[in-house]
Amino acid sequence: MVRFRPVRRYFQLVSWLGNGWLWYALILSIPFIRPEAGIGLALLMTLTGLTCTLTYKFLKRWLIRERPFISFPSIDCGTPPLDRYSFPSGHTLHAACFQTMLFLTTPELALTVFPFTVSVATSRIVLGLHYPTDVLAGALIGGLMGYLSTLHLLCGFLALFSG
Repeated sequence: MVRFRPVRRYFQLVSWLGNGWLWYALILSIPFIRPEAGIGLALLMTLTGLTCTLTYKFLKRWLIRERPFISFPSIDCGTPPLDRYSFPSGHTLHAACFQTMLFLTTPELALTVFPFTVSVATSRIVLGLHYPTDVLAGALIGGLMGYLSTLHLLCGFLALFSG
């Protein structure tokens, strides 16, 4: 746990924004950023985000891994967790999912959002909420979900314009 107050506050803010606030704002702004395909992408991000939520909640209840600050009382919890279990990191899963979707559809926006995505993943460990393997699993699952979801969207666009 980081004891340097400004760093701790930074990761607490990033964690709070990673609860969904930044992603909701981004999804709502996509139709204005990409008028030609933004509504479809925003809708896809919303549906994929809901799928991510169901996936990580199922995995956490099935795998039942206690959070580091629960298993090791010497670890100071930097912010209250949203749920009890640790594996996988839902914050990281969503961040990696949306980051992947942006890289595949709106690379210029993806580059802007990338530091936030990395900060979200880092915040989960720094704040004592997750083990590194929780974050890695969240990133892999989320990245795969974002890729598959966007691939479906891109295949749909190709089919629409090719025939």
